[in-house]
Amino acid sequence: MTGQTLIQKILSRAAGKEKEGVAENEIVFVSPHMILSHDNSAAISKTFHQITGSDGKVWDPNRIFIDLDHAVPPPDYKKAENHKIIREFVKKQGIKHFYDCGTGICHQVLPEEGLVPPNVVILGSDSHTTTHGAFGAAGIPIGRTETASVWAIGETWLKVPETIKITLENYLPNDVYAKDVILDIIGKISADGATYKSIEFYGKAVERMSISDRMTISNMSAEAGAKAGIFPVDNVTNDWNKQFNISYDRLAADEDASYEQELNFDLASLTPRVAQPHKVDNVVPIEDLPRIKIDVALLGTCTNGRIEDLRIASEILKDKKINPNTRLLIYPASRSTLNQAIKEGIMENLVDAEGQIGVPACGPCLGEYGGTLAPGEKAISTANRNFKGRMGTRDAEIYLANPAVVAKSAIAGYITNEEV
Repeated sequence: MTGQTLIQKILSRAAGKEKEGVAENEIVFVSPHMILSHDNSAAISKTFHQITGSDGKVWDPNRIFIDLDHAVPPPDYKKAENHKIIREFVKKQGIKHFYDCGTGICHQVLPEEGLVPPNVVILGSDSHTTTHGAFGAAGIPIGRTETASVWAIGETWLKVPETIKITLENYLPNDVYAKDVILDIIGKISADGATYKSIEFYGKAVERMSISDRMTISNMSAEAGAKAGIFPVDNVTNDWNKQFNISYDRLAADEDASYEQELNFDLASLTPRVAQPHKVDNVVPIEDLPRIKIDVALLGTCTNGRIEDLRIASEILKDKKINPNTRLLIYPASRSTLNQAIKEGIMENLVDAEGQIGVPACGPCLGEYGGTLAPGEKAISTANRNFKGRMGTRDAEIYLANPAVVAKSAIAGYITNEEV
């Protein structure tokens, strides 16, 4: 057997071919450790019953994870009806891992519940399922129809992706964050530079990255087209898993594994990056931006809505007010994040700064509720996408940045990394 990359080893296990291994571009059938979905579960359940009949039963109610997070609370009766359909489906099928409105965003809740051990396949009917690569798993997005079929038969086929090895050299300077790292990577390799590839992250900088940092980078690997973005298991992973008493081995790529590309990024001189409208790879150093007035600053989403991100913003906004012409929207990634932020006084700081606190959910990121933009407005956001229409109208502009830049910009009323 030739040297295997990390994704090859994980897929070999999931396909029951660990002894012989799998080859790049080989078609394999895999059974996931967990399969996640969210508000789209109503549509998926309809397809599921088309496959199985009206009395069909899911293959394993303990390995299906459904979380209501996209339209929370539902802004109209149609979305409320979707939620009702999902609740009825969950009850009828006996699905164990169901999380109702307000629990949080699926990609945050799944690992918080201890459901993402290393070395497994996590499938999800959401493009940012790549987030779970932060835990040494293969988080792989699939479509709704595929999800329905996995619910029915417990497996699906995948093509084993080629792998890009990215080494992050040196350490991040002060006021530079994981969000800047992944924006810089996407800016350099482009929004389709890793299409149907797996990315593995290595290097000295990785050793100092928290689980939160890794989740940000794995999450936005999807914005380079990646099928997965994986951090190998190390001491950081082990420390995270101690709270769940998860048993696993330390799976790693072989030394003689073959990579489609090997890229090195020196982080020592990195400065905050901003993705300009209307492409996530339209990335520039913040110091190269002109003064751009903003109307909305969004802090949150599955990319940067964790307690670490809220702490960063809170420290900047403490005892300050946002610009009177700017609206600051805060969406914690989960209820546990919100509770922790309340205990630490973070929420008090953000509210006193005149921020608007939303229920733990996706918020305006998907452009359907909770702070959408008006035509002609501009937003600075910690989210992961900035294409036209993403926050509610095609006639708005979205800039992506790290939480510190978002907080400082909310105070200044324009995009900046300077203390105001």
